[in-house]
Amino acid sequence: MRAPQLVVHHDKELMAQAAAARLITKVVDAQTSRGSASVVLTGGRNGNGLLAALASAPARDAIDWSRLDLWWAMSHLPAGDPERNHTQACEALLDAVPLDPARVHAMPASDGVFGADVDAAAAAYRRRTGLGGGARGPRPRAGVRRSDAGCGPRRARASLFPELPAVRETDRTVVGVHGAPKPPPTRITLTLPAIRAAREVWLLAAGEDKAKAAVVALSGAGEIQAPAAGAYGRRRTLWLLDDAAASQLPRDLYPPASA
Repeated sequence: MRAPQLVVHHDKELMAQAAAARLITKVVDAQTSRGSASVVLTGGRNGNGLLAALASAPARDAIDWSRLDLWWAMSHLPAGDPERNHTQACEALLDAVPLDPARVHAMPASDGVFGADVDAAAAAYRRRTGLGGGARGPRPRAGVRRSDAGCGPRRARASLFPELPAVRETDRTVVGVHGAPKPPPTRITLTLPAIRAAREVWLLAAGEDKAKAAVVALSGAGEIQAPAAGAYGRRRTLWLLDDAAASQLPRDLYPPASA
C-alpha cells in the first residue's frame, strides 16, 4: 500500500471546485485510454458538494457522459427519498448531463423488489458490479474501476462503521449492514475489498466536524476502529481536505501550501 497523498484547500468551496477539476481530468484520461470510465459515488455533504461543483465547472462537457459508468458505495432508502444518495446526486448533477441511463447503477431501493432484505439487495448489487469475490479477493471484470469517496464524521467510509461486521469483511464486495449507529439502521455498502480493487480512492473531508475523523484515520489507527484508514486504491489514495478538516493533523503530514 502506498502512503496517501494529502491536499489541503482553504475552504470547502475551493476543495469541491479543485476536486471537480481533478475528476474531470481523471475521467477524460480514462475515456481516452480505455474508451470509458467508472466512478463510485458516496453522497453526503462533501460528495454532493463535489457533484454540484462538477455541474458548474466550465470544463464539465469535456467528459463524454455517455461513456461513464456511475456506481454507489452505500444506500438503502426508498426510491425518490430526498435523503437517498441517488436522489441527491440527480439534483446536484445527474439530471443536468446526458448520461446513458443504462450506465447509472443505483443501489436497490428499500421499496424495490428486495424490500427490506438488505442482504438479498447487497448480493444483487454485488453481481451487478462485476467484482467477484474468492480466496484472492475481488476480481474486476466490467464494473467498478475507480472510487471517488467521502470520509464520514464517525470515521466511517461508505457505510462501514467502526467495529460492525461489515468492516471485517474480507471476501464479499457488497454486504448488508444491520444496526448502523445513525439512520437508516439497515443499509447496503461496498466493503474494503471492493474499495481496494479501485485504481484510485479519493476521500473528501471538509468542516471542523471532520477533523477528528481525519486525524484518527491518518495517524495509524486500525481499519476496524477507523474504516477510512483501510480505504486505499491500487495505484493512488488521495485525501482532499479543507483547513478546518485538517486543523488537527500534524503539519509534517502535508506541506504548508499543499493546495
